[in-house]
Amino acid sequence: MGDDSEWMKLPVDQKCEHKLWKARLSGYEEALKIFQKIKDEKSPEWSKFLGLIKKFVTDSNAVVQLKGLEAALVYVENAHVAGKTTGEVVSGVVSKVFNQPKAKAKELGIEICLMYIEIEKGEAVQEELLKGLDNKNPKIVVACIETLRKALSEFGSKIILLKPIIKVLPKLFESREKAVRDEAKLIAVEIYRWIRDALRPPLQNINSVQLKELEEEWVKLPTGAPKPSRFLRSQQELEAKLEQQQSAGGDAEGGGDDGDEVPQIDAYELLEAVEILSKLPKDFYDKIEAKKWQERKEALEAVEVLVKNPKLEAGDYADLVKALKKVVGKDTNVMLVALAAKCLTGLAVGLRKKFGQYAGHVVPTILEKFKEKKPQVVQALQEAIDAIFLTTTLQNISEDVLAVMDNKNPTIKQQTSLFIARSFRHCTASTLPKSLLKPFCAALLKHINDSAPEVRDAAFEALGTALKVVGEKAVNPFLADVDKLKLDKIKECSEKVELVHGKKAGLGADKKEFKPAPGRTAASGAAGDKDTKDISAPKPGPSKKAPATKAGGPPKKGKPAASGGAGGTGTKNKKGLETKEIVEPELSIEVCEEKASAVLPATCIQLLDSSNWKERLACMEEFQKAVELMDRTEMPCQALVRMLAKKPGWKETNFQVMQMKLHIVALIAQKGNFSKTSAQIVLDGLVDKIGDVKCGNNAKEAMTAIAEACMLPWTAEQVMSMAFSQKNPKNQSETLNWLSNAIKEFGFSGLNVKAFISNVKTALAATNPAVRTSAITLLGVMYLYVGPSLRMFFEDEKPALLSQIDAEFEKMQGQSPPAPTRGISKHSISGTDEGEDGDEPDEGGNDVVDLLPRTEISDKITSELVSKIGDKNWKIRKEGLDEVAGIINEAKFIQPNIGELPTALKGRLNDSNKILVQQTLNILQQLAVAMGPNIKQHVKNLGIPIITVLGDSKNNVRAAALATVNAWAEQTGMKEWLEGEDLSEELKKENPFLRQELLGWLAEKLPSLRSTPTDLILCVPHLYSCLEDRNGDVRKKAQDALPFFMMHLGYEKMAKATGKLKPTSKDQVLAMLEKAKANMPAKPAASAKAASKPMGGSAPAKFQPASAPVEDSVSSTVEPKPDPKKAKALGVSSKAKSAQGKKVPSKTSLKEDEDKSGPIFIVVPNGKEQRMKDEKGLKVLKWNFTTPRDEYIEQLKTQMSSCVAKWLQDEMFHSDFQHHNKALAVMVDHLESEKEGVIGCLDLILKWLTLRFFDTNTSVLMKALEYLKLLFTLLSEEEYHLTENEASSFIPYLILKVGEPKDVIRKDVRAILNRMCLVYPASKMFPFIMEGTKSKNSKQRAECLEELGCLVESYGMNVCQPTPGKALKEIAIHIGDRDNAVRNAALNTIVTVYNVHGDQVFKLIGTLSEKDMSMLEERIKRSAKRPSAAPIKQVEERPQRTQSINSNANMLRKGPAEDMSSKLNQARSMSGHPEAAQMVRREFQLDLDEIENDNGTVRCEMPELVQHKLDDIFEPVLIPEPKIRAVSPHFDDMHSNTASTINFIISQVASGDINTSIQALTQIDEVLRQEDKAEAMSGHIDQFLIATFMQLRLIYNTHMADEKLEKDEIIKLYSCIIGNMISLFQIESLAREASTGVLKDLMHGLITLMLDSRIEDLEEGQQVIRSVNLLVVKVLEKSDQTNILSALLVLLQDSLLATASSPKFSELVMKCLWRMVRLLPDTINSINLDRILLDIHIFMKVFPKEKLKQCKSEFPIRTLKTLLHTLCKLKGPKILDHLTMIDNKNESELEAHLCRMMKHSMDQTGSKSDKETEKGASRIDEKSSKAKVNDFLAEIFKKIGSKENTKEGLAELYEYKKKYSDADIEPFLKNSSQFFQSYVERGLRVIEMEREGKGRIPSSTGISPQTEVTCMSAPTSTVSSIGNTNGEEVGPSVYLERLKILRQRCGLDNTKQDDRPPLTSLLSKPAVPTVASSTDMLHSKLSQLRESREQHQHLDLDSHQTHSSGTTTTSSSSTANIDDLKKRLERIKSSRK
Repeated sequence: MGDDSEWMKLPVDQKCEHKLWKARLSGYEEALKIFQKIKDEKSPEWSKFLGLIKKFVTDSNAVVQLKGLEAALVYVENAHVAGKTTGEVVSGVVSKVFNQPKAKAKELGIEICLMYIEIEKGEAVQEELLKGLDNKNPKIVVACIETLRKALSEFGSKIILLKPIIKVLPKLFESREKAVRDEAKLIAVEIYRWIRDALRPPLQNINSVQLKELEEEWVKLPTGAPKPSRFLRSQQELEAKLEQQQSAGGDAEGGGDDGDEVPQIDAYELLEAVEILSKLPKDFYDKIEAKKWQERKEALEAVEVLVKNPKLEAGDYADLVKALKKVVGKDTNVMLVALAAKCLTGLAVGLRKKFGQYAGHVVPTILEKFKEKKPQVVQALQEAIDAIFLTTTLQNISEDVLAVMDNKNPTIKQQTSLFIARSFRHCTASTLPKSLLKPFCAALLKHINDSAPEVRDAAFEALGTALKVVGEKAVNPFLADVDKLKLDKIKECSEKVELVHGKKAGLGADKKEFKPAPGRTAASGAAGDKDTKDISAPKPGPSKKAPATKAGGPPKKGKPAASGGAGGTGTKNKKGLETKEIVEPELSIEVCEEKASAVLPATCIQLLDSSNWKERLACMEEFQKAVELMDRTEMPCQALVRMLAKKPGWKETNFQVMQMKLHIVALIAQKGNFSKTSAQIVLDGLVDKIGDVKCGNNAKEAMTAIAEACMLPWTAEQVMSMAFSQKNPKNQSETLNWLSNAIKEFGFSGLNVKAFISNVKTALAATNPAVRTSAITLLGVMYLYVGPSLRMFFEDEKPALLSQIDAEFEKMQGQSPPAPTRGISKHSISGTDEGEDGDEPDEGGNDVVDLLPRTEISDKITSELVSKIGDKNWKIRKEGLDEVAGIINEAKFIQPNIGELPTALKGRLNDSNKILVQQTLNILQQLAVAMGPNIKQHVKNLGIPIITVLGDSKNNVRAAALATVNAWAEQTGMKEWLEGEDLSEELKKENPFLRQELLGWLAEKLPSLRSTPTDLILCVPHLYSCLEDRNGDVRKKAQDALPFFMMHLGYEKMAKATGKLKPTSKDQVLAMLEKAKANMPAKPAASAKAASKPMGGSAPAKFQPASAPVEDSVSSTVEPKPDPKKAKALGVSSKAKSAQGKKVPSKTSLKEDEDKSGPIFIVVPNGKEQRMKDEKGLKVLKWNFTTPRDEYIEQLKTQMSSCVAKWLQDEMFHSDFQHHNKALAVMVDHLESEKEGVIGCLDLILKWLTLRFFDTNTSVLMKALEYLKLLFTLLSEEEYHLTENEASSFIPYLILKVGEPKDVIRKDVRAILNRMCLVYPASKMFPFIMEGTKSKNSKQRAECLEELGCLVESYGMNVCQPTPGKALKEIAIHIGDRDNAVRNAALNTIVTVYNVHGDQVFKLIGTLSEKDMSMLEERIKRSAKRPSAAPIKQVEERPQRTQSINSNANMLRKGPAEDMSSKLNQARSMSGHPEAAQMVRREFQLDLDEIENDNGTVRCEMPELVQHKLDDIFEPVLIPEPKIRAVSPHFDDMHSNTASTINFIISQVASGDINTSIQALTQIDEVLRQEDKAEAMSGHIDQFLIATFMQLRLIYNTHMADEKLEKDEIIKLYSCIIGNMISLFQIESLAREASTGVLKDLMHGLITLMLDSRIEDLEEGQQVIRSVNLLVVKVLEKSDQTNILSALLVLLQDSLLATASSPKFSELVMKCLWRMVRLLPDTINSINLDRILLDIHIFMKVFPKEKLKQCKSEFPIRTLKTLLHTLCKLKGPKILDHLTMIDNKNESELEAHLCRMMKHSMDQTGSKSDKETEKGASRIDEKSSKAKVNDFLAEIFKKIGSKENTKEGLAELYEYKKKYSDADIEPFLKNSSQFFQSYVERGLRVIEMEREGKGRIPSSTGISPQTEVTCMSAPTSTVSSIGNTNGEEVGPSVYLERLKILRQRCGLDNTKQDDRPPLTSLLSKPAVPTVASSTDMLHSKLSQLRESREQHQHLDLDSHQTHSSGTTTTSSSSTANIDDLKKRLERIKSSRK
C-alpha cells in the first residue's frame, strides 16, 4: 500500500501518465469528473490535458482504456482546443481501439470519431479512417467502414466527402473477409441513399452477384431525399429550427432542401479521369485520311473505344477534334459520319466543360450535316450536338446556330429548330437573356411561316420552350406580329414542354409569367378577365415588372412598343400601369368624317376647306376647343387628324391657321389614344413644315407629342426617312435638331442606331453646311449615350469632317447623359424597373458594336496561310503573321468565324522566337477589338494560351501578354475566363512569373465583378500554395488577391478549403485569411443598370463616354448627387459608392469617424533630433533596403505612433491600398493647416512615402507624388532645409521611380526633384542622381542623366560631385549604353556642360572610345550651330521638365502671357547670336517724346529687337523651378510657360559671357517696364537678384581684371544691371519679395561697386556710380523694411568683423542704416520688430559696448544707439514686448539698454516728442549743471547764426562736442529750419576731417542724413515735408539759399573729376550731365530726368508746398538739355537702321 499512497498524492495529469494502471485509472476518473465540471469551453484547464488525450485512448490496459475513452469523449465534446488533437487521437482510436474485442470500446471509439466530425474536423477524421481501410486487421477495416457509414448517415454527404470512399469501394468488395464485404455493402447502400444513380458508374465493374444484391437493396430504399440527423457545431442553430418546424407539423424546409441535396454529387465527379491521347493508335492521323473507308473505320473504332471512358483527362484535343470534324463534314460514307459523331459525343461527355473550346468549330459542321436523311445518322448527330451543347453555352454557339437557320434545306432548318428547343430546356430565365432570345425568336418566326410543316412544328416547339423558360413577359415583345392561331399553337407547345431543371422551374414560370398578351385584353373580354384574375393570384410581382416592356427595353430592341397582339382597339390595362400598343386599322375618309362629325361642331367641319382664311382660322379655334374638352376614350384620333389633313391640309398657306393646326395635332397626340396609323397621316406634313420659320416650332411640338404617344424610336425612324426622302435642306437640318433634343428628353433606349447612322452619313455628305452642322450636333448627343464606339462608323469620312466630329465628341467628353424627362410617365410608373434585364448590364453596349458592318474573313484564312504560320522557317512564319495582321487591319470589324486561325495562332504563342510571340500577341489584341464581344467563343481555345504566356521569362513579352489579356477581357467580361478549370490549371503551374502576373491580373479584375462563376473555388488551393511560394513576389501578389477571392467566395468557403493543407501551412493561411477578412472589400453594387436608368431608360454601362468600365459609369452618374438619399432614389444602392474607388467601408468605419477631429501630426519637441540620434547610434535600423522588409515597416509604425493620429496611422499601415489613398487625401488636406506638425514628422512622412513607392497600385503612387509636390512647395516657402538623414532615406527611393514606364509618373518625379533643389543643395542631390544612373532600368538611367544635365545647366559645374572630372567620366560611360534614350541623355548632358564650360570638357572626360568620341563631337557640332542655345534644343528632346503638364498649353498662351512669352523667347534666341548682341547699345535708352508727353506714369517702350522665328522655345524650359511664394491665381493660369522662360533667362543673367548676360537683362527690363507684364516676375525676384549679384561679383573679380576685355563692354553691362534694378525697385510689390539674405548680398555688391576705384578711372565710371547711388536709395525705400533693415545689420556686423573690409565699406553701410532710421516713423508699423531686435541682440552679442568703443570710428556705436533710440521713441514701453525671438536675453546688453532708454525718456517728460533726430540722447556729465550748459550752447549757436562768426561758432561747437561726447544739442536745433540743421552737421564733419589731418575727403562724409534727404529726389513723402518739420511755414529765401548750395555742389562735381563722387552727391541727382561721351549713358540720364519729374509732380501735389521749390528749378534746368538729347537719340536711331 505504500506505493498507493505515493501516487495518490500526485496531481491528476501526472496520475494519467503513471506507470501503474491503477494510478492511471484513478487519473482518468478524476479527469472525467474535472471535464464534466468545466463549464467554459475556453478554460485554460483544457490545455493541460492537450498532450495526454492520445494516451487516454491508446492505454495498454483494456479496463483503464475504457475509462480513458469516456474521458476523451467528454474532452472532445467540450474543449475548444480539442481540434488540435484530431489526427493523433483518431489514428490512436483506429489502431488501438477498433481492434479491441470489447464492443463498448469500439462504440466509444466510433463516438469519439463522430464527435470530432461534429467539431468541424471531418476531413482529418475521414483521412485517418481511410488510412485504416488499408490495415491488415479486418476488424479495424470493418470498424472504419462502420464509422464512415454512421458518419455519412448522421451528417450527410455535404460533410462526408464521398469521392474518396467510392474510390476504395470496389477494392472493399473484393476483400477476402466476408465481414468487410458485408460492411462494404451496407456503406454502398448508405451512399446510394444520398446520391442515387450517381453511384452506379463507379461500381459497374464489381462482381455481378454483388451488384445484383446491391440493386435489390437500393430498390427497397425510400424515395424521399435523405436529411442529416446530426449537425456540425456551426449548423446547430439550423437543427434547432428544423426541430421547431417538425414539431409545428410538416417539414417545410424539406421541400426547399431537396433541391439542394439531390444534385449535390455528380457521378462524373466521383470518377477517375483517363488519359487517352497517348493511347491513340500511332498511325491514327494517317489512317483517318486513308482512301479506303475500312481503314478510316478502324481508326474511328479505336477512338470510339477510348472515348467510352466516362471521364477523360484534359489535354490538347484540337487535332483529334479537327480530324473527327472533317469526317463528319466531308466523308461520303454515312456510316463513318455516324461513327465520328459518336466519337465526338464521347469526347464531349468525357471532357465536359473542357470540350467547350472546340464546340464552336464543330457545331456548324454537325448542323449542316443534318441534311442526311438516314435515321441512325440523324440520331448520332443529335446525340453529338446535344452532348456538345452541355460543354458550352448557348451564347457561345448562337452565331453559328443562327447562321445555319437561313439554310435552304428544310431538314437542316427542322433539326436546328429542334436543337434550339432542346437547348432552351437546359436554360433558365437568367441564362437566356433578352439579347440572346431576340435573334433566336426572329429566326424562329421566319420558320413558323415556312412551307414545310415539319419546319413549322419544330419552330413552334422551340418558341414554346422559350415561352416556358422565360415566361410570356420576356417573349411577347418578339411575338408582336404573330397571328392568334399561331400564338395559340406556341402556347400549346409550351404547356407540353418538360424542362430539364425539374418541374419547379417550370411551375414558377407558369405562376409568375402567364398573363395576357398585351393588346389582347380588350379583344376578348371574357378571356381578358380570366387572365387578369390569374395574375392577381401571385404577389405583385407581375404588376411591378409589366411596364418593362414599355420602358423601351435596352437599346435596339427593335420596337419594343410593338408588343401588341392582333386586333382590339387598345383600351388601357385595368391598373393603368401600361399603355398598350395601340393598333388601329386604317379608316376610310367617309368613316373618318362620320366619326369626326360626331364630336366636332357642324360648322367646324364645313369651314375646314373654306377659301377665306379667317373662316378657316375660326374653324381651327373651334376645333381646338372641342379637342380640349374631349375625353380620352371618346376621342377618335385618326378621324380628327384626317380632318386636319383634308384639303388644303398641310399645304395651308396662312401661317396662323397652320400654327393652330399643328398645335391641335400636338393636343390630339397628348390627349387621345394616338396610334401609329394616325401618326403616319400627319408626320409627312409635320416634317414638311419643320423648316418653316413661323411654324417650325409648332411642328416640333407636335412631333414631340407624337413621339410620346408612339414611342420615340418609331417616330424618329419615320421622321428621319421622310426628311431625307425630300430635298429641302432646312427641313433636314431642323429634323436633325429636333431629334438631338428629343433624344435628350426621351433617353436613348430602343433607338435603332443603325438606321440613324445611314441618315446621318447622308446628312454629313450634304452640300448645305446647316445640315452638316445639325448632323454633327446629333452625333454629339448620340455620343453621350453610345460612347466612343460611335466613332467607328465614321472612320472613313473625310479628315476635315472627322476632325469636326472629334471636336464635337471632345465637347461631350466626361458629360453624363441627362435623365429622360419624357416618355417615362406614360409608359411605366414603376420607375423603369427592367425586369429580367439585370442579368445583362452590358447588353446595350454590345448592341451598338453589333451594328457595325462586320466582314467575313474566314475565306481569307486559307490553308496556305495557316501552313505559312506553322512553317519551320521563322521568317516565313513571320510573313504569315504579317499577312494575318494585314487582313484584320483591312477588315476593321470581323465576324467571329475565323476558320483555322485560332489553332495556328495558338501554336505561335509558344514560338521559340520571342519576337513572333509578341507579334502574335499584338494580332490577338487586334483580333479582340475587331471581333468585339464575339471573341467570347475563343476564350477557351485562344484566351487561356495567352495567359500561359504570362509565365514568359522576358518582361516585355509578359507585358504584351497582359495587355492582350486585358484587351480580351474588356470585350468578353470575366465570366468566360473564370468558368471551367482552365484558369486554375494555369495557376497550378509552378512558374513564379505566371503566378504573379495572373494573381495580379485577378486582383485587378475581381473587385469590379458583381458575381463570379462557382469555378473560382478551383483556384483557391493553388492560391494557397502561392501564399507559400518560394518567390516573394508571388507571395505578395497572392496576399493582395486574397481579399478579392474572399469577397466572391466568402470566408467560410475559403477557410474550408484550407482543410487539405499541412497543419503548419494551414495555420499560416488561416491567419492570412483572418487578416484578409478585415480588409475584404464589399462587392460592387449591382447598380450598373440602375445608374444608367436616369440617363435614358436603359442606357447601358458601355454607352458611357470613353467606354468606362461599369464601376466608372456608376460613379460618373452618382457623383453629381452625393446626397445618399438621392442616390438611393436613383436606384443606385449606396454600395455603389464603393465602386468609385473610394475607401471601401470596413465594418468599423462608423466608430472611427468620431475621433477624427484634431491634428493629424502631433509635434513632439526634439522628436526628430532624437530619431536621428537613434539612427546614428544604430539603436534602430538604418533606412536602407532594396525592398522594404517587415521589420522596417514595424519600426516606422512604432516611431509614428507617438506623433501621428491613431486613426490616420491605421489608414497608413492598412493592407488595402484604398486606405492609403484615403490617408494621402487627409494629409493633403492638413498640409497647409499643420505646417509645424508636417515639418516635425517630415522624416517619418518621407519614409512612409518611400514604402508607397514599392506598392504596385498606380493610384496610390500618383497620389503620393501629388502630395510630395505640394509638400516640397510648402517646405521651400517655409525656407526649410532637408537634413542629411531625411535626404538619404528618401531621395534614392524617389529616384527609383524616375524609371517608371508611365510618362505621367516620370514627369511628376522630375517635378519633385526640381522642387527639392529648393530645400536641399543641388550639389548634394547630384551624387544621389548619379547613383541612379547605375540602375538596370534604362528609363531610369536616361532620366537621371537628363536630370544631371539640368542641374549642371541651372547651377553650373560646382554641382558635380565629388569632382567635375569624376562626375563627367561617369556620365561619359553611358555614351556607349545599349539603350538609345540613355545614349542621347548622356550626350545631351555633356553638351550642356560643354555649353557652360567650353572645350575643357574634353580634358575632364578623359579618353573615350573612338565611336563614343565621334558621337559626342557630332552632337557638340550640331549644338554649336546655335552656340549656347543648347538648352533650347534640349527643350525639344525632353519635355518632361514641364512644371505644368498641361494638355491645353495652347489655351494657356492666349492673353498677355502670349506676347510676354514671345518677347522672352526672343531673348533666349538672341542669347545664341553674337551678332545680335551688338544691338545692345540702345537697350537702355528711352523715348524722350514719350517722357515729355507722359503724365506721371513711368512707361517705357523697348526698342524693337531682332525678330527670330523660335516657336520651339514655347516648349517648357529645363531650369529647376525657382522658389515660388504665394503667387496670384492669375499667374498660374497665364504664365505656366512664361515662368519657365523667365527661369531660363534669369539663369543667363549670371552668364560668364557679357553679351548673353546683356541680352537676358534686356528681356527682363522690357518685362519690368510694362505694368501689365511685370507681375510675371513675381516669384522670381530672389532668383533674379541672386543672378544679378553673382554677375556683379563676376565683373568685380574677373571681367575688371581681364586686360583683353573692352571696358566699354563692362560699363554697358553695369548700365544694364543697374537700369534693371532701378526698374525692379520701382515696383513695390516685386521689391518686397526680396528676402533678407539676398538683400544683404545685393547691398554688399552695390557698395563694393561704389568703392571700386577702377571704375572711376573710366570715363563713364562717375555716371555708373551715380546710378548705383540712386539704386541704393530705391532698394532702401522699396524693399520689405524688415528684410532690408535686418540685411543691413548683418552686413554691418560682417564688415566690422572682417579685417580685410575697408572702413569706407562699413561707413556706407551705416549711412544706409541712418537712411532707414529716417524712414522709421513711416514704416514702423510694417516692420517685424521681433526680428530686428533679434538681429540687434546678435550684433550686441558679437560687439559688446566695450568692443565697439575700441573701433577706430565712433559711428558704429552711434548708429546702433540712434536706431534703438528711434525705436524706443516710436514704440514706447511696448518695445520690451518684442524680445520674444531672443532665447537668452542676458547674452547681450540689449534689454538693459532698452530699459535705460525707457527710464531716461520717462524722466525727460514732455521732451519725448521733441527728439526728432538720430543723435542718441545720453545725459551730459553731472559736473556741469544744466543751466550752465544751456547758456554756453546758446552762445555758440548765436555765433553760428551770424554770417561773420559762422566758422568760429562751428569750431567751438566741435570742441564742445568732443569734450562732452554725450552732450545733447538737439533742443537748439529743433526750432531751426531743416537747412540750418544740415548746415551745422556738415560744418562739424568738415572740421572733424581737417582736424584729424585727413585732408580733403569726399564731401559725403560731412553731410548728415538730413542733408541726404534734402537732396533725395525719390518720390517719397519725405520730400514734401522737408523744411517744415515743425509745421511752420518756410519762406522762399530758404529755398533760394538751398538752391545756391545745390548749384555750387553741381559745379563742384564738375570741376573735381579726380575725387570720387560721394554717396550723397550720388543720391542727389545732378541735372547737368558731366560727360556725354557715350550713348550708353542716356539711360541713367533719362532716369534722372524721370526721377526729377516725379519729384516735381509730388511737390506740385503737395498743398503745403510753395511752387518755387528748388527741385523744380533742377527739373527746369535740365529741360534745357532735352532738345539736345532728342536730336542725339534721332541720330542714333537713324544710324542703327
